Amino acid sequence: MIERTIDPSQTKIGVTQRITKARLSKSMSLTEFETGYWYATDLKRFADSIGIPSANKLRKDELEKAITSFLRSGKIQLPTKRRLSRIGPADLELGLKLDLPVVNYTSNKVTKTFLEVEARKIAPNLKRKSGARYRLNRWREEQLTEGRAITYADLVKRYVELNSTPGDFAKIPHARYINFLSEFLANDKSASHAEAIAEWKKLKRSDLPKTYSAWANARSKRR
Repeated sequence: MIERTIDPSQTKIGVTQRITKARLSKSMSLTEFETGYWYATDLKRFADSIGIPSANKLRKDELEKAITSFLRSGKIQLPTKRRLSRIGPADLELGLKLDLPVVNYTSNKVTKTFLEVEARKIAPNLKRKSGARYRLNRWREEQLTEGRAITYADLVKRYVELNSTPGDFAKIPHARYINFLSEFLANDKSASHAEAIAEWKKLKRSDLPKTYSAWANARSKRR
């Protein structure tokens, strides 16, 4: 169960309940989990406690997928096919170069700088696009999971392509902070970034799904 107390001040914004103390539990309902807001550290700890393998190496979205599956079926399922353990030295230790096969990728400043420098050799005026690095990482994981051999030259080429794609990327189907802010500001041109963040914080403390649509529905019902 989720332990909670009610803050009456939250009713002014259409958010009827504020969770001031929450705990992940095997007995919680799927709805309670999906409408709560959980930090990655808490998800890792809970996932490890229920026996999800390599919980500490899973991304937040993968942890949520695994826990959702467990609460729905009571069964433990690994939410990804990507390799979670490293065999051999990190690519970084071998020295990054374009013809180096991507095997044990390290996401740090050195690797990101290498990709940026090499990308600008191909496209000197390249402008970094929001969401490009995230999609590059997912593309890299997909190639390796499917058994496709790629090099750092392939990563650089893909990075250039992603940053050169016209228009905005489609939103990642996940109830996240960045999606809320994007939709909030798109639907209220007069709103400031600070106002959007303030509303996100209120939504995060509520029992509502962490999406802009849920926030907007609650606000329309209040009016």
